[in-house]
Amino acid sequence: MQQVLDVSNDVAAELGGIGDGVLEALRDRLECTIHLRGNRVTIEGEDLNVAEARAVLDELVELVESGQAIGPSTVDSVLNAIDQAEDVQQLFGDIVWRHRGKQITPKTVTQKRYVDAIRECTVTFGIGPAGTGKTYLAMALAVAALQERQVARVILTRPAVEAGERLGFLPGDILAKVDPYLRPLFDALYDMLDAERLNTYMERGTIEVAPLAFMRGRTLNDSFIILDEAQNTSPEQMQMFLTRLGFGSRMVVTGDVTQIDLPREQASGLIQVQSILGSIDGIAFIRFGHEDVVRHKLVQRIVEAYKLHAEETGTQRRK
Repeated sequence: MQQVLDVSNDVAAELGGIGDGVLEALRDRLECTIHLRGNRVTIEGEDLNVAEARAVLDELVELVESGQAIGPSTVDSVLNAIDQAEDVQQLFGDIVWRHRGKQITPKTVTQKRYVDAIRECTVTFGIGPAGTGKTYLAMALAVAALQERQVARVILTRPAVEAGERLGFLPGDILAKVDPYLRPLFDALYDMLDAERLNTYMERGTIEVAPLAFMRGRTLNDSFIILDEAQNTSPEQMQMFLTRLGFGSRMVVTGDVTQIDLPREQASGLIQVQSILGSIDGIAFIRFGHEDVVRHKLVQRIVEAYKLHAEETGTQRRK
């Protein structure tokens, strides 16, 4: 079977960009021959494969025409959405935040459910492997909530737990010592806000980035609070953090239970909290899988390989 699709210049440029990556991904996933010649896409292969490829291409064309940038990973996202009977345009059309022409949107069905949960629930847990957008999407929603005056401030926090390094040997005072642990949060913020505006927010305390230990004793009202790397909290620290919740506030807790840096005998607060709070209204648990990894394709394979290894050897953490 053969189908021919005529596309606009913009669509042709996106499909043929970055070394033909999008078309290559389509060929790999759908097992059919796809060629782009000028503004014409030709699909050849078995009837079912060609029909599926055409359906995916139609969705990609709509995404490009609505202003979305596409890449090889978009093909997987569209296929997953179609498999789960989700509206592709609704998924990608949910623009969480815009900055300098860049649009931050969900890239997978689970990411869309995560974004919806954060908007609807007071406390949301995002649990899953690296590269699934847990922290980045939460921070984009926090910045959007601040800009829309839904909250008065944004608070980002992480436990300062060593991953094989020693905190005490780092130079400087306590703030200088914990800076490397908080740096990924700063990097994401600079990706979402102009440096001048971000610095103004931080000077005023409108946006605060601090280690988890600094949260003790506080009540956080009218705030959007994000706890990142929560797998490295103890059960006591997790309880302390969750009880900081004040009126008019929202909390997002993110973490990856396969990358715990605590001593083996130390229980993880993120593992324990799932059984304690799993049935409480107003609290959502969203679990990401390797199929939600939106970084380099190799990251997805690494995540899956480590997961299989842990299952085969029985070395996964259970507490």
